[in-house]
Amino acid sequence: MNKTDIEDELRPEYDLHSLQVRKFGPGRKKFGDVVRLEPDVLAAFPSAEAVNEALRALIEIAKSSTSLTQHSSGLR
Repeated sequence: MNKTDIEDELRPEYDLHSLQVRKFGPGRKKFGDVVRLEPDVLAAFPSAEAVNEALRALIEIAKSSTSLTQHSSGLR
């Protein structure tokens, strides 16, 4: 008997095709670093690299904005 001979007893609503299999070793710790994006946000970012690049730019803007606010408050 091989895998194709086994009868599928799962209910149709249990779709296991999208499951990720955990790896053994150090790579398995990265399994939990998943962020689920809403569809409208996902449409704007084609890859994880694009998301990271945008977030890093936002971090830099926030840092410079904060430093500008701190400097301008001392001018009063």
